[in-house]
Amino acid sequence: MRAEQSRTYDRARSVVFLKTHEAFGGLSNMAGGFPLLVNGMRILTSEALYQACRFPHRPEVQRLIIEQTSPMTAKMKSKPYRSDARPDWDHVRVKIMRWCLRVKLAQNWRTFSALLQETGERPIVEESRRDDFWGANPTAEGTLVGMNVLGRLLMELREVVKTESRDSLNQVQPLTIPDFLFCERPIGIVGARDCEPNVAVTNRAARWVPVEADGAVQAQPTLFDRLEIREPPPPPYLDVDAADMLHEFYALNATEQATGKLPRKDGPKSASKPAKPAKKGERK
Repeated sequence: MRAEQSRTYDRARSVVFLKTHEAFGGLSNMAGGFPLLVNGMRILTSEALYQACRFPHRPEVQRLIIEQTSPMTAKMKSKPYRSDARPDWDHVRVKIMRWCLRVKLAQNWRTFSALLQETGERPIVEESRRDDFWGANPTAEGTLVGMNVLGRLLMELREVVKTESRDSLNQVQPLTIPDFLFCERPIGIVGARDCEPNVAVTNRAARWVPVEADGAVQAQPTLFDRLEIREPPPPPYLDVDAADMLHEFYALNATEQATGKLPRKDGPKSASKPAKPAKKGERK
């Protein structure tokens, strides 16, 4: 399924982040400087929060993860326990990542919203040499190929920042999934920690400028929920069926499926060598 779910991005026309010290490194979950507070517990990075959410029934593992000063160490600390992760992890991990990004925005509004808006209308891509689920792999042709789920969640969040007020984003509702717990307590509404004045974001309609001048506009339905991400159309040599990807991987709700408006792209099969898939078992 991975090949059919992939996207291909032109590096030169995209906002690509890899290392946290680079211009857009703050988009990474590994980036410091975006502290979080959930259930009274201080968490240094969104990466640590995401990893801790694997183990709602293991508060001692959650504490072990969030007490690490390095986000990479926090991620590594989770690995020995992954066989004991919540049983539905593969089904809820994208929603949990989206929630983590919302918390990062609410509690670091000034810096994170500015960084998102600085990306303009360009595709946001996490470059990764191995992970083509959350990110995209570089190719010899200067493109990046992968599902880029994290990048697409960031694009979705960017549209939210553009179209909704600061007040409406000050609080993040808990996910409606079983056992949404942190350090032995149910996760409730997470609010902004800072004392910034409530400055409303200008309410603008979502807009999109195609990357290619002669490219057809393609609106991509959201990964989940009803917000909309807009991405440049895949190049003509890439055969991508977005509808199948969304139906099969993200299990869109019945209402969305009933509309019949999911875009489909028909085109010739790619003659180029596909990107090397992530190693089996490599999962964020």
